[in-house]
Amino acid sequence: MIARWRWALGQMTKRLWFRASLFSLTGIATALIAIVFKDFVPADLPTRIGADSVDKILAIIASSMLAVTTFSLSTMVSAYGAASSGVTPRATSLVMEDATTQNALATFIGSFLFSLVGIIALSTGAYGAQGRVVLFAVTIVMIILIVYTLLRWIDHLSKLGRVGETIDRVEAAALQSLENRARWPYMGAAPYPLDLMTPPTAATVRSEDTGYVQHIDVAALGALAEKHGLQIYLSVLPGAFLHLGADLAWFTADSDGQAQTQADLAAEIRTAVTIGLRRTFEQDPRFGISVLAEIASRALSPATNDSGTVIDVIGRGVRCFTAWHVHSTTDSTSREIDPHCRRVHVRGLQVADLFDDFFTFVARDGAGLLEVDIRMIKALISLNEISPQTFAAQCRLHATRLLKRADSALTLDEDKQRLRELAKPLLG
Repeated sequence: MIARWRWALGQMTKRLWFRASLFSLTGIATALIAIVFKDFVPADLPTRIGADSVDKILAIIASSMLAVTTFSLSTMVSAYGAASSGVTPRATSLVMEDATTQNALATFIGSFLFSLVGIIALSTGAYGAQGRVVLFAVTIVMIILIVYTLLRWIDHLSKLGRVGETIDRVEAAALQSLENRARWPYMGAAPYPLDLMTPPTAATVRSEDTGYVQHIDVAALGALAEKHGLQIYLSVLPGAFLHLGADLAWFTADSDGQAQTQADLAAEIRTAVTIGLRRTFEQDPRFGISVLAEIASRALSPATNDSGTVIDVIGRGVRCFTAWHVHSTTDSTSREIDPHCRRVHVRGLQVADLFDDFFTFVARDGAGLLEVDIRMIKALISLNEISPQTFAAQCRLHATRLLKRADSALTLDEDKQRLRELAKPLLG
C-alpha cells in the first residue's frame, strides 16, 4: 500500500532525465568543490604530485565522454525498438526503467559536465596551484568510476533489449505486483461485500477523466473516511478503463459524521484515484500477466513462429500463479487490512480473471501447435496439483476450452487423442 506522493515520486525517479540531471548536478558540484577546499592543501604539494597534468586529463575525459554518451544513446534507442518489435510495446517501459542503463548514461553525462566545468574554471584561474591538487584527486576518482561503469555497460549491452532479458523483466514486474497484492488482498482496505446492494442514500462518485486507473491511494481514502464518518466503496481496481462519467466509487455518511457537501467529498475521493493514459505494473497484477500472454501470442504469429518462447512464457505464468498462491496462504492475515482503512472497501483479485488474462489468449493462438497444447495442459495440471482448492475449477474450465480449440485446429486424430489422454487427470 503506497501513498500517492510516494508512487508519483517513484515514477519520477524511474525516468532517465531524473537520474541524468542528478548526476549532472553532482558532476558540476564536484568540479567546483576544489575551489572551496584548496586552502586546506599545503603550498608545496602541487609540485610534488604533478597536478599540472589535470588540464590534459580533463580534456581527454570531455572529448571521450561526449562520444560514449552519443553511442550509448543510439544503442539504447535500438534496444527500445528491439523490445517493442520483438517482444511487445507494453514491455518497453520496463526496458526504459533499466537502472544499469540509466546509471551508465547519467555517469557519462555527469563526467562530461565535470570535465567541462573543470576546464572552464581552470582557464579562469579559479583553482590556483592548491586547488589543482584537489581537482586532480577528484579526477582520479572520476576516472575509476568511469572505468567501472564502462565495464558494467559493456557487459549489459549483450543483454539489453534481448527477448529473454525483456521477458525476465516482465516476469519480475508481474511477480512483484502479485506478491504485493497477496500481502494486501484488498490493498489495505476492507473486503467489498459481494452481495451488497447500493443503498438509495448513497452518493455516487463519477470519473471526470478517460483512461486507465494507475494508482489508488487507499491510505488517503481511509483518512478521509475517518475524518468525515464515511463508508467508501470503490467500484474499480487499478487497471480498469474508465470513461467520462463512469462509476468510480460510492459512499455513505454516518449520522454523526462531519458536515461537508457531497460534491466536495466526491472531489477528494477522485483525487485519491490516479487515471492515466496507459496501465502500469505496480498496482495492477493483471497487467503483468496480460503482457506475458501478449508476448506468447506475438511469438505464435506467422511472422515469428517461435513456439520455444511460448513454452518458456507458459512456465513463467505457472511460476507467477504459484507465487501468488504461496504468498496468499503464508503471509500473516493481520497484515491484510490497515486499521486506518477499515471504512474503505475494495474488491479482491479473482482467480478467474487471472486465468482469462493468461491462458485464454495463449490457448486461442496456439491451438494448432501440439507442443504448445501439451505444455498448456501440463501447466494446468501443475496448478491443479499445487492448490486444488484455489485453481481446480479454472484448470478444468480452461482445459476443456483448450481441447475444444485443439479439436478444431489440429488435423491428426492421433494428436487430438493424445491431448485427451493427457488431460484425463483434470477432466476424468
